[in-house]
Amino acid sequence: MLRNDHTFISSLGLATPPFSVGQEAAGQILEARTGHLLSDRSLSVMRKLFEHPSINSRSFAVSDSAAIFDEDADARTKRFTDWSVALSAEAATVALANAGVSIDEVKGLVVNTCTGYICPGISTYLIEKLELPKNVRAYDLLGSGCGGAIPNLQLADAINLRTGGGAVVSVSVEICSATFQMADDLSLVVSNSLFGDGAAAAVMTGQRKGLEILDSASRFAPEDREFIRYIHKNGQLHNQLLLGLQTRVSKAANLAVSDLLLRNSLQTADIRHWALHTGGEKIINSIRDKIGLSEEQLAATRSILRDYGNMSSPTVLFVLDRLIENGMREGDLCMLVAFGAGLSAHACLLKKT
Repeated sequence: MLRNDHTFISSLGLATPPFSVGQEAAGQILEARTGHLLSDRSLSVMRKLFEHPSINSRSFAVSDSAAIFDEDADARTKRFTDWSVALSAEAATVALANAGVSIDEVKGLVVNTCTGYICPGISTYLIEKLELPKNVRAYDLLGSGCGGAIPNLQLADAINLRTGGGAVVSVSVEICSATFQMADDLSLVVSNSLFGDGAAAAVMTGQRKGLEILDSASRFAPEDREFIRYIHKNGQLHNQLLLGLQTRVSKAANLAVSDLLLRNSLQTADIRHWALHTGGEKIINSIRDKIGLSEEQLAATRSILRDYGNMSSPTVLFVLDRLIENGMREGDLCMLVAFGAGLSAHACLLKKT
């Protein structure tokens, strides 16, 4: 049953670092710097991945490509801190301006990331940088992986309903390049062909404009945890992606979506717009087939994958922004679907007002 209370995504703000590299050039740089670490098979796989037309370019939080290869652990943590704060602040500033919300009206702030850890968290840096009220309710969420934007929205929604009035800023930020590793490991080869850096912010209010949050659902499959996660090796994060991931992700995503449709008395055909996380070509195709979506419904997801790659958690909000940009009619329903570590999948049902 739909809720009687209301939270609305009033606006979005996006941010990517200025250093952007075409996929062909990125492949050439990576091979020149790390090709000697790879077997002939891994090198062949890497070349095919970088030649695939699904991704044209990605953005990285560096001044030049050498920084990714040459930094030590301390420099990497500093780069994560500086860029995560800068991109988060940029995205939040744009979103607040788009919503016409002043800093003094912000009652809550939720920030999620999985690509770095700092204490105090990113939220405290944003309170300082944006000059948010010192009594703001601020939270840092860690460890949700690529699916983290929707749990963030769930918490921001709860804060908005609790505080009554004002606005809550929801920020997803990932510096995936701060987890860069390379070895003769197909998980790392795939990761290095797919991930980029970016941030997205949503301003959530009780004002009837934008996209109303109708409901959300999550599904967890901890028995599949090893299929997608970060592994700590020598104090560094290494991405792990196992064969068969797409089957497990599509199953969890379908269950989250089905839960949401069932309790809101809806069918897949009732949802006009679909914003799927850009998990990669195989995963997108697997979810398409499992849920029963058309290529037209995946156009925004594929276009964001093409332009930015997979930025982890902010990406689904980039897709939502692309859908809004392409045009939504009043009353249209939209489904956000994101998935990642846990193994987890999340869905959020929205309505254009």
